[in-house]
Amino acid sequence: MKPLFSRNIDNRGRFVRGIGALVLLVGAGFGLTVSVWLGLGLLAAGLFVGFEALRGWCVMRACGIKTRL
Repeated sequence: MKPLFSRNIDNRGRFVRGIGALVLLVGAGFGLTVSVWLGLGLLAAGLFVGFEALRGWCVMRACGIKTRL
């Protein structure tokens, strides 16, 4: 059994997730002006995707779903 949060994506996948996290965090800033719940949801998603990028780990791949990146 692999250790929890072991790397399962390469640098290309990490880069794409990092860009996605940045987009979500910027969207959270704009979303907070519309709705607090929208902003908090986007913030939580952006932080999680940022964690995936920094760690090199993908939750979908950890669950056995094959992704392109």
